[in-house]
This record gives sequence, C-alpha cells and structure tokens, in this order.
Amino acid sequence: MVAKIEQLSAEISNRVLFFSIWWKSLDKKTAKKLLKGTGDYLYWLEEMRHFKPYTLTEPEEKIINIKDVTGSNALITLYDSFTNRYTYTINVDGEDRELTRGELMTFVRMPDADLRARAYQELYRVYGEDGPILGQMYQTRVRDWRNELINLRGYKTPLSARNLHNDIPDAVIDTLLAVCQKNAGVFQRFFALKARLLGVEKLRRYDIYSPVTQSNKEYPFEMAAELVLDSFEQFDPRFAQMALRIMNENHMDSQVRKGKRSGAFCATINPELTPWVMINYQGHSDDIATLAHELGHAIHSLLASDHSIFTQHACLPLAETASTFGEMMLVDRLLEKEKDAGVRRDLLFKQVDDSYATIMRQAFFALFEKTAHKMTSEGTSVNELSEAYFDNLKTQFGNALDIGEEFKWEWVSIPHIYHVPFYVYAYAFGKLLVLSLYKQYKEEGESFKPRYINILSTGGSRAPMDVLSESGIDIRQESFWQGGFDVVEGLVRQLEELS
Repeated sequence: MVAKIEQLSAEISNRVLFFSIWWKSLDKKTAKKLLKGTGDYLYWLEEMRHFKPYTLTEPEEKIINIKDVTGSNALITLYDSFTNRYTYTINVDGEDRELTRGELMTFVRMPDADLRARAYQELYRVYGEDGPILGQMYQTRVRDWRNELINLRGYKTPLSARNLHNDIPDAVIDTLLAVCQKNAGVFQRFFALKARLLGVEKLRRYDIYSPVTQSNKEYPFEMAAELVLDSFEQFDPRFAQMALRIMNENHMDSQVRKGKRSGAFCATINPELTPWVMINYQGHSDDIATLAHELGHAIHSLLASDHSIFTQHACLPLAETASTFGEMMLVDRLLEKEKDAGVRRDLLFKQVDDSYATIMRQAFFALFEKTAHKMTSEGTSVNELSEAYFDNLKTQFGNALDIGEEFKWEWVSIPHIYHVPFYVYAYAFGKLLVLSLYKQYKEEGESFKPRYINILSTGGSRAPMDVLSESGIDIRQESFWQGGFDVVEGLVRQLEELS
C-alpha cells in the first residue's frame, strides 16, 4: 500500500512539475510582478524560487521522482519493515518477557540499575545482529543523497540541502552546532551530580535517564489526558479545546501492541482534516510529556489551518516549537499539583534529562551525520562508521560516563537519519528556541501570549528568520543559543544546590 501511494504521488508530481520548472525559470523582474496579489501563496512561491540554482531539466526531475519510488523511498520502507518487526526478550522479576521497543525502553528509566543495563544491551544486541545490513542501508541512503544533491544539483554540502529546505542559512546551523559542542560540559556536570546522588563513582551510559528517587508512580491514560488538558487550559482555553478535539474525533492511537511503530508522531494531512496523533502510552510521567508534545504539534497545525496546504506546515526547526512548549507547560502544572516529594524531584531532574535528550543528543547525532556523509563518500566501511559513532559518544560525554561497547550500534537504531537526513538538529534548534520563549512567557505573562500564538498561527506562510525577528529573536547570534544553555545551566546549578 505504501509503495502504491508513493507511486501515485510521484506520477502526480510529474504531471504538475511543469509549473515549478516554469516558475523558477522566470527572471526576477517578471517574478516580482507576478507575486503581487498572491496572498497566502506568497512565501510558498518565493521559497520555490530559492531552489532555482539547484533545479535540473524537466525530464531529469521526472526521472528522479520515479527513481525515488523504487530507490531511496523503497530503502526506507525496507528499513522500517526490518526494524518494526523486532521484538526483545528480557527477564523481569524472574520471568522472560517478549517486548516491543517502546515497552523495552521504559526500563531505561527504572530505578533498577541492572535492569537498565540489560534493556540497553538487549536493544543493541538485536540491532547489532543486523547492524552490517542496516549500516549498508544507511550508506546507500547517504550515497543517494550525495549523488542527487551534491553531484547533480550542486549543493555545497549535504547539510546545506536540508538548511535550504528549512530556509535557514548555513551559518546559523553551524553556529548552533558549535555552541552545542562548546556546552557539552553543562550536561557532563549534570551526569556527575546524578552519579553522586545515586552513590556511584561514575554513571554508565545505561544510567543517564535513571531516576534519582525511587518513585514509580503511574498515571492512567484518563488522568494523563486530564493533566495535559488542564495545563493547556491554564495557558489558553483554545489550546485545551483543540487538544480535546483530537481525542473526541478518535484521531489518537495510544495503545501499545506488537507490530506498531515505536515512538510517537503527529500527522497533519491537510488544513481541512483534524490531525492524527500516535503515541505508545504506558503510564509513566515521560509518557504524559510525550502526550503533551504530540498534542502540541496538533495544536500548531490547527492554529495554522487557515493557510493553504502549501503554507500550513512550519519548517522543521519551528515545527518543534508548540510541542516542546506544551511539555514545559505540563511540567509546570505537574510541579504545581504534585504533593509527592519524590515525584516532584523526578520532574525537576526530568527537565534536564529532556533537555539533554532534545538538545545535546540530537546535536551530536547531526555532527555524526556530517562525519558519516563525508566518510561514506570516501568509501568507508560500516564498522568504521560504528567506530566513528563511538568516538562521537566519547566526545559528547567526556569523562562523565562509562560507555558500553554495544553502543557503537546505536546509530543504526535512529530512524530519523534514514528517513530525513539532518532532521535531528531541528530538535536542538526548537528546544533552545522554546527555552528562550518560555523564559519570556514567565517574565511577561499575558502580554507574551499573542506574540507566541502569532508564531504558531503563521505556520509555514512566512520565512522563519522574519517570524523570529518580529519576536526579538536573532538566531544569527551565538549569544541567542548560549542563552538557552544558560537556562539549562541554571537548572543544573539549582539541583547542585539542593543536593
């Protein structure tokens, strides 16, 4: 079915391809004249012309569209087919249990250190067994990316192609990643604090999400939904109403079951249809955060639903704004309502855990991608890529962690680097952006809300640099990105003082 839809999509794209070819071929003066009166389509049309230097002839573009159906797209489908069928066996309380990846990953946040280690070891045992094959799939994806985007279209670097799709200058992303590298020590301090509180000399990589307290509180889905809706209601009643709309229209799949895709996502098909949300809910506090995150995506889409199908979706870096902001609203509400001291402490630590997972982890994935694309172009082996990834982990964690050898296969378990190369930096971008926005919200209160809602309502109808500039944010400056890390460092400092 997926292949059939992709084939149909490619055929439709080829039938309307003449328009984009014609539009990009016009001179600036003629295009400027025709842009007058285009309304909501203005930015979409402007953005299309940004790709003029990288556009091939119409016959060549048609060949690429058809080739992708049985080429890179088919490869991604094959990767998903391989990995979605994986099951994992682990002994829990004396009983061997067969689990999905989502179920297995709940154990990495459990108090039992041995169980955390065995969960990770089982995950990468399974991925490692197919590692050489999955690695070859990745290398083929990377070669396809280079063949088309560098060799045929003429982009400067593999990353430049993603940046142009996001309409973000290369220099901005270079600055973002450089600041992330510079601030690796912030999270290394956090891991050292965790080690001290857990009574160990040094954390293992298995332990980075370990709870500091022994709270195992679980939340039924109904309670989770109520907490999320309550937090959204406090910010703006419209947010709660839109989140409730997803649930009332049965556009949410929260059940854990074999064969279901792991993780979570929000799918927006077009502006007329209510978005769909998929999560794998298992009752933990991080599952509630995931619920808030994906409903945030849905709210973003609904706020921008008055735009066309071409301008509803925000670019990737801004697409994480509402979702991450939604998580932060939830955590504030949980801290306000929760009376259990252990749960409250877990929530405070979770804010830094999530900042690590969203900023530093994703930034270093992007740095690995840059390395992997270069190495693959030079004819490297899958094993050499695994060693390069392991070196990436050592740089990221410094002396703060001991890293098990099996983590050299972690990279083949990251779907994003297969599906959408260089997608991952959008998470770091979005989280640091939201830290800045949330700080403004706390300082300004009600006066902040219209500005924030305007960012979300804009969707993809305007250039992201322009939208952010209106809110007083200059992402060209290193100081902006450092400001987000200063917020994280402040949280770490508070935890150090409290511990």
